[in-house]
Amino acid sequence: MRLLVTGGAGFIGSHYVRTLLTERDDVEVTVYDKLTYAGNLANLAPVADSPRYRFVQGDICDATLLDEVLPGHDAVVNFAAESHVDRSISGAADFVVTNVLGAQTVFDAALRNGTPRVVHVSTDEVYGSIPVGGFKETDVLEPNSPYSAAKAGADLIARAYHVTHGLNISTTRCSNNYGPYQFPEKVIPLFVTNLVDGKNVPLYGDGLNVRDWLHVDDHCRGIQLVLEKGAPGEVYNIGGGVELTNKELTQRLLDACGATWDSVDYVEDRKGHDRRYAIDDTKLRGLGYAPRTTFDDGLARTVRWYRDNEAWWRPLKEKAALGGS
Repeated sequence: MRLLVTGGAGFIGSHYVRTLLTERDDVEVTVYDKLTYAGNLANLAPVADSPRYRFVQGDICDATLLDEVLPGHDAVVNFAAESHVDRSISGAADFVVTNVLGAQTVFDAALRNGTPRVVHVSTDEVYGSIPVGGFKETDVLEPNSPYSAAKAGADLIARAYHVTHGLNISTTRCSNNYGPYQFPEKVIPLFVTNLVDGKNVPLYGDGLNVRDWLHVDDHCRGIQLVLEKGAPGEVYNIGGGVELTNKELTQRLLDACGATWDSVDYVEDRKGHDRRYAIDDTKLRGLGYAPRTTFDDGLARTVRWYRDNEAWWRPLKEKAALGGS
């Protein structure tokens, strides 16, 4: 199988690529990535010497380049996206261009080149906030940030390309990911790296916003399952089954890093901050999915990875001026 993985130098995409090339010998992968601030070839260093790996630097909005690269691939897995909510609040344009127009350009290229299969990777944030229970794939989309609104736009375009053009595309919607190689603007790597440096960490509002946590390895297994067994035109939720308030998560990270609440700064809440994300992944479990990584083990391994890989994250933080007081 020959796969084109867009956004394959990012956190989740690179994990997907590393896993495939390490665990399977029947897969060839072309990584297509623009290498924005969150795209990093160092994420792919462990597999860079594989004869089954190829890298192309490119923008998913570039239809001409996609037409050059796509022929001969059996499937496209579209990870490419702008994904940080705070950045989308301060400036939404890049999110709309990449997450909506870029996704549409990928779908159109796949259709034009006769690509047999497409999987579009999305997020549970497209559903908005839910006080109790979990969102199902058929629930109404009510995104509350420019980031999630742009992702919802792409989800709807994916559906339209299946209904209108017959494109063999499935969409996945995951809960909050964590694991190694995650860009340190995200909460877990930001907190860990700040605490390693003896800096404080920022906690939004009252800290009671709830998220479901999913290890990136489980997420990638879910994506592969959808690629191989998912139905055309269908959406599949991928959950971790571990709900924590941000305050509870902070306590776990403080404990893991040997720090106390003196290292926490309560900051003004994010605009439009969703109170609780939760999804029902019964549909995917019907295909055989179940998370394998317990949160305690996954978090411990993640914290240890950041402690052991300062050479990877410190240049990223210094370049982006990420930190705390």
